Formats: sequence, C-alpha cells, structure tokens
Amino acid sequence: MAYRVVTQVILVGTRVLGRAFAEAYKQASASSQYQRAQAKMGNPTASGRANLSTGMTLDEACKILNVKPPQGGQANTEEVMERFKRLFDANEPSKGGSFYLQSKILRARERIEAEIRPMAEKVEQEAEIKGGFNPKLYKDR
Repeated sequence: MAYRVVTQVILVGTRVLGRAFAEAYKQASASSQYQRAQAKMGNPTASGRANLSTGMTLDEACKILNVKPPQGGQANTEEVMERFKRLFDANEPSKGGSFYLQSKILRARERIEAEIRPMAEKVEQEAEIKGGFNPKLYKDR
C-alpha cells in the first residue's frame, strides 16, 4: 500500500515539474521572438535591452551614472569615468558605503562601455584604412 502512495507522489511531482518547465520554455521563447521583432523594426529601445553579462539596460546604466545615452555609439567617456570614480569612491564599504551600490555603479560603467566599444573599434578601423598600411620598419645593423 505504501509503494502505491510513493508512486503516486512521484508521478504527480513529475507532472508538475514537467508543466513548469514547459511553461518556462514557452515564456523564454516568446520573449526571444519579441526581442528579435523589436530589433528588426529598428526600435530604439531594442538597443536598451539587458546585456547578458551585466543584466542591465543601457537606460538604467545611464540613469545610475547620470549621463546622457550614447548617441550613434559616441559618448563622453571622460564624463562617464569621472562620474564612475566619484560614485564608486563615495560608496566605499570601508567608509560606510554600500557594496551593492558599488557593484551597480561598476556594472553601469561596463554596460555603457560595452555599448560604445563596437563603434570605437569601427572608427579606428576606418581611420587605419584611410591612413593606409604603414608598417614600422627596422634596419638590421
């Protein structure tokens, strides 16, 4: 009799977990399709989706550091770094600050840099192409 109860508990538990995983998969799939559709339409908020490494949107990062969002991949990096340093030092745990806030500030800077980096690399490549190939030559003695 006890084996019947144990078997029923296992079967019901398996069914519940199976349904939960199926529902989670459906939600993840729908979210992915929505993001792809937004990116295809060229929606400006599509670039504001959360970065996988930081888990933070570009808008959230700009609000944390109180800077303007990058326009066309360009941002005032000096202003971003100055605000980052000031806020990071102000939230030093040894001075009574918050480690959590410090980590959010760091992630905000990383998110903004991740948004700027591809454009900066593209500009550097274009400048190198315009300048031509100029290798450094060394003379043997």
